[in-house]
Amino acid sequence: MGDVAAWISGAGSTRFVDASPDTFEAMGQEAVVAAAADAEVDLRDVDLFVCGTGYGGPLAGQRIAAGIGLSGRKIVNTENACSSGSTALELAVQSIANGQARTAVVLGIDKLSALGRGALPLSQDDPEVQQGLIMPGVYSMRAQRYLRETGATESDLAAVAVKARRNGALNPLARQQTAVSTEDVLSSRPVADPLRLFMCCPRADGAAAVVITASPRTTPGVPRVGIRALVLGAGRFTNGFRDMTRSELSERMAAEAYRQASLGPQDMQVAEVHDAFAIAELMYYESLGFAEPGEGWRLIRSGETDIGGRIAVNPGGGLIARGHPVGATGIVQLCEAYWQITGGAGSRQVPDVRNVITHCTGGGIAGFDHGACAVSIVSAA
Repeated sequence: MGDVAAWISGAGSTRFVDASPDTFEAMGQEAVVAAAADAEVDLRDVDLFVCGTGYGGPLAGQRIAAGIGLSGRKIVNTENACSSGSTALELAVQSIANGQARTAVVLGIDKLSALGRGALPLSQDDPEVQQGLIMPGVYSMRAQRYLRETGATESDLAAVAVKARRNGALNPLARQQTAVSTEDVLSSRPVADPLRLFMCCPRADGAAAVVITASPRTTPGVPRVGIRALVLGAGRFTNGFRDMTRSELSERMAAEAYRQASLGPQDMQVAEVHDAFAIAELMYYESLGFAEPGEGWRLIRSGETDIGGRIAVNPGGGLIARGHPVGATGIVQLCEAYWQITGGAGSRQVPDVRNVITHCTGGGIAGFDHGACAVSIVSAA
């Protein structure tokens, strides 16, 4: 991929909320217009518009583009479960790197309130879904196994949620902006043992967008932000035993991203991690190389992943506090990376950020540890 495949020149996001009064299209338009304004880009100069959504329906990008003058150029829509937005990003970066576009807008969006309440719907043709397995159940099994095989406790799971909510309280765009205590988390409603309500990410409505360009931004005083690595892959299918406490896919994508960027875990100051459930964050500490297998719980217990710690994980609140509008998550992670590097993260700003790794994964399918995973490394340049 080289030193920099493409540049992030602007970012914008709606607030993530339980149920937005705005239409799906209006949410997307708000994020796109905000990103373009931040990048000082005229939407008429955009070559490519890519929209990632899990549940937005057909021609989502075209519907959004119609109201803001983006129609008439190349528009592509992507669906890849929780990695839908990250998949849209990869397509845009490839187009920039291949010289097919000079300026692209990438949008991630979902309005999950339209689906009603409860767990997200999965394919009824899947044999595990037919047996009643849903995502909280999957992560419940992961958590039970992880707690049994390591020194982790339910209090460590609670600590993930406490950190997320503490960071979310500093983020005006987060759905959850109230800090909680360990006792609050452990006394919240049981969902799937040992997971409790505050250990699980809430659904949300929201949209986030970035402007990706072939040349770096030249605005005086604004750091240049480059995408140095971007890797997207799918899990390997197996009918046999798989270790639920590890993500082979996340480990593989992270290793390739570090290789592309010629950097390592020790070079990251911030990580945006797909903490759909508290146990996931502990697992992904290990997948991303911040801890040895089975040792991720030590990082949350020691405070190493706090803002100001050795590696600040999810300073924007992560999925647990910010909320999880499926298609938007991978892009808002990139927005947070951009804001952290450019010093625009407000009271949650991590000092001296030069490198950020983002990790977005998801999709529950029988035989796969995960359906899709995207890892990017974003750097000041």
